[in-house]
Amino acid sequence: QVQFSESGGGLLQPGQSLRLSCTASGVNLLDRMDWYRQAPGKQRELVASFPLSGSLTIADSLKGRFFISRESGKNTVYLQMNNLKPEDTAVYYCHTLLYGTDHWGQGTHVFVSA
Repeated sequence: QVQFSESGGGLLQPGQSLRLSCTASGVNLLDRMDWYRQAPGKQRELVASFPLSGSLTIADSLKGRFFISRESGKNTVYLQMNNLKPEDTAVYYCHTLLYGTDHWGQGTHVFVSA
């Protein structure tokens, strides 16, 4: 059973930066770890993906502000968010797909407001 530990959310002002962390346990090295987010009243959307093989993925609208990284050889992934905007307000979830099953973290809240 995959278990996630997410951290780093909080209340920010526009223009500030924040780094989210996610560590998965209970499994061997995961092929892919992702960050999703769900804003109030909106569908959950992919923010970034870090596969062990293949290319990193960042949502087009977030390129240049958001960056994903992963500790080598570990199930720990980070999401660096820069120049935050009010529209980045959302619950951010760690995710992986393992043997065809989606696994989600509990989410960490990011609130951006002046």
